Amino acid sequence: MKALFIGGTGTISMAISELLIEKGWELYLINRGNRNDDKRLKGANFITVDINDEKAVAYKLSGMHFDVACDFIGFVPSQLERDYRLLKGKVNQFMYISSASAYQKPCGNYVISEKTPLANPYWEYSKNKIACEDYLMKLYREEQFPITIVRPSHTYDERSVPLGVHGKNGSYQVVKRIKEGKPVIIHGDGTSLWTITHNSDFAKGFIGLMGNIHAIGEAVQIMSDESVTWNQIYSCIASALGVELKPFYVSSEYLAAHSSYDFTGSLIGDKSNSVVFDCSKLKSLVPDFVATKRADVGLRETVEYVMSHQECQREDPEFDRWCDEIIKKLR
Repeated sequence: MKALFIGGTGTISMAISELLIEKGWELYLINRGNRNDDKRLKGANFITVDINDEKAVAYKLSGMHFDVACDFIGFVPSQLERDYRLLKGKVNQFMYISSASAYQKPCGNYVISEKTPLANPYWEYSKNKIACEDYLMKLYREEQFPITIVRPSHTYDERSVPLGVHGKNGSYQVVKRIKEGKPVIIHGDGTSLWTITHNSDFAKGFIGLMGNIHAIGEAVQIMSDESVTWNQIYSCIASALGVELKPFYVSSEYLAAHSSYDFTGSLIGDKSNSVVFDCSKLKSLVPDFVATKRADVGLRETVEYVMSHQECQREDPEFDRWCDEIIKKLR
């Protein structure tokens, strides 16, 4: 089997690429080559080109055909329009990574399935994902373009700790605050339910959809069945660091109104909502799918990796100052 990934080395896609290589797929990656020396990608074929240089990409793909192609880095419809021009007639299945954040907010029902409406007025990212899905479904209906839409929730890997409130440089500054015994901002009261999925589990579900004739024309969500509270997530991180957690609770509305960060989108349009995902559709398509990385285990492994790899420790002094200012003001 032959696959083409646009991207292929990110948080979600790296685990998929690694597992595909193990399974003997002939894998091609279109990217700029920033992580192509990763040992986990040994055996992959690299097409080093800027995907936005459509003419150059078309030249490199000339005469090629793939069982599956996937765009991991498509965020707006114009990027998928480009993909369609490049891949029409060259793929048996085109897969697109959308987002569970596209589901209706506020939630009409805390149990989320593929039947849940797509309607998120709070986050531009989510609105763009919905527009991308609409474009692809239109292609499927009118042009028989063989699409499969995949909706992940909060997927993480060993390089970044999954959190709710963090700055532009990622989550390390929050981990550092916990380690140093500083108070840490948690949105709401920390009791809402959330789902985090390790990328190794996501990869198993995703690969089960690749080349799957029953997945054509379908949207499928992939995530763990496990639900945890934000208090549990932050407590697991503190436990992995061997320190006491000092939570400071702030409403999502206040955070959205008093910062330059897009907490309207990422919190009110996503993480402040209490959700439980129904993955029965995925399991009907991929009967052997089971997410086996428990949240507390995955969080501990990620914290240990981040704390032992300096390249993962991207400090964010601006966010640190903002936290101190918010906490001082509210106290």
